[in-house]
Amino acid sequence: MKTCKLLLFDLDGTLLCDDKTISQKTLQTVLKCKDRGILIGVSTSRGEQNTLSYIRELQPEVLSLSGGALVKYREEYIYKAEFSVERTWQIIEAAREICGVDCGITIDTIDAHYCNFKVDLGIQDQNWKNSVYTDFHDFDKPSLKICVEIFDEERAQRLQKLLEDCDCVRFSDGYWYKFTKKAVTKEKAIETFCDVSGIKTEEIIAFGDDYVDIGMLQLCGVGVAMGNAIDAVKEKADLIIGSNEEDGISEYLEAEILV
Repeated sequence: MKTCKLLLFDLDGTLLCDDKTISQKTLQTVLKCKDRGILIGVSTSRGEQNTLSYIRELQPEVLSLSGGALVKYREEYIYKAEFSVERTWQIIEAAREICGVDCGITIDTIDAHYCNFKVDLGIQDQNWKNSVYTDFHDFDKPSLKICVEIFDEERAQRLQKLLEDCDCVRFSDGYWYKFTKKAVTKEKAIETFCDVSGIKTEEIIAFGDDYVDIGMLQLCGVGVAMGNAIDAVKEKADLIIGSNEEDGISEYLEAEILV
């Protein structure tokens, strides 16, 4: 790749180790790239408040959040795709009707991450440490992303068919399905950023590991799959590097960018 102007990282399973931290080796290597004038970006299915605590030392210039529903460039929101309050409530009701009244639900808004789990997940799992508990009984906020925990594939298909105005992708590490507005994807967020910044997609190196990353890796100049990525991602990527536990990102950047 002749010119790289943006390094774009998925978080979980990619930039983050399994303990949800960025290794010091990888952090320092990415910061060296930043010192050379390369923009740093994060593209994640996490909401903004559920992302910031993981990347404070990195201070990325580009943030694609909630699966691409919210895009931030140099502290300015340049794209936002929200379900209305009414549509958010309709999706909650549809999920409960098809998947059961007690099904797990999480919702990203522009200000917070909400879940209906009745335990303090902030203690049990770092993934949920910034979540706000609610039973969604009278939820009255527009949403960027809604996730539903569905253990039965047939029910998942029924809900996807019912919510035809939504983009839906399953996460590989559990039974969670992401619902955003139709055509809201990580790759759409990249295209929006490119329109605003003037950077071309071929000037971006993207890193990922899961289903939601496939379009992003195919769109960018170089699409890099982590060694721990699912097979579907590896098949579509331009190359495969070491895993998130092996400082694969650091080794790749040292060999290809910092030479």
